[in-house]
Amino acid sequence: MSGMKVGAVIITMGNRPDELRALLDSVAKQDGDRVEVVVVGNGSPVPDVPEGVRTIELPENLGIPGGRNVGIEAFGPSGRDVDILLFLDDDGLLANHETAELCRTAFEADPKLGIISFRIADPDTGVTQRRHVPRLRASDPMRSSRVTTFLGGANAVRTQVFAEVGGLPDEFFYAHEETDLAWRALDAGWMIDYRSDMVLYHPTTAPSRHAVYHRMVARNRVWLARRNLPAPLVPVYLGVWLLLTLVRRPSRPALRAWFGGFREGVTTPCGPRRPMKWRTVWRLTRLGRPPVI
Repeated sequence: MSGMKVGAVIITMGNRPDELRALLDSVAKQDGDRVEVVVVGNGSPVPDVPEGVRTIELPENLGIPGGRNVGIEAFGPSGRDVDILLFLDDDGLLANHETAELCRTAFEADPKLGIISFRIADPDTGVTQRRHVPRLRASDPMRSSRVTTFLGGANAVRTQVFAEVGGLPDEFFYAHEETDLAWRALDAGWMIDYRSDMVLYHPTTAPSRHAVYHRMVARNRVWLARRNLPAPLVPVYLGVWLLLTLVRRPSRPALRAWFGGFREGVTTPCGPRRPMKWRTVWRLTRLGRPPVI
């Protein structure tokens, strides 16, 4: 059995108490040493949780990356009190009791593995949506592979990654914060795996259910490029995503919100700019997703 310590960060708006309790039960049933859990109430009270689960109630909603960063720091600076942190959506459910042990084994076997993206499956149908497979060739969700990004609510991160490259970008609030961290991690030499055998059950949903979806997706896409890409690639990346958005023919209100977010991304501060090395661009390309799409 691996000696790596595992913790878990769950953020909640307090509006899914039954689902949260079921998730916590699935974490408690994990094989191996106990997984220490921190639940962060993101601008809301935390529902009743089992004894031994730590809680933090924030006075305001800091967004997904901000809330998760608070959870990371609850395990010491950059989460150093544990070796691995699981990040799980509060309406998800770990499908199997060996997930934590699989994470320990994977990270111990590969010292350069920094992040693992779990497979998300609908609890009733077992179907994994294409958008939940973090690669361009997403037709076979049962194929594990190296990837260039990960799923925010179903993943495991080696805490050494946070110590080396920092946490999630608070200013993003919602959307693309995972890719920002993934690109920084890859630039520092870490690798990311998608593992189909590590499963989080989660009801099938559409991301556009969030009222701010189109604006923040566009704004953060621009920020992502401005923060991380070499200057020549910034207009290429944004041009490709503009064309893809138009091809998908969103509704007029959605398109208006998207362009508003795009404008906001261009005109507002995006945080520190640390462009990736050109060799990282090549690594991303070899992994199947050049950073222009």
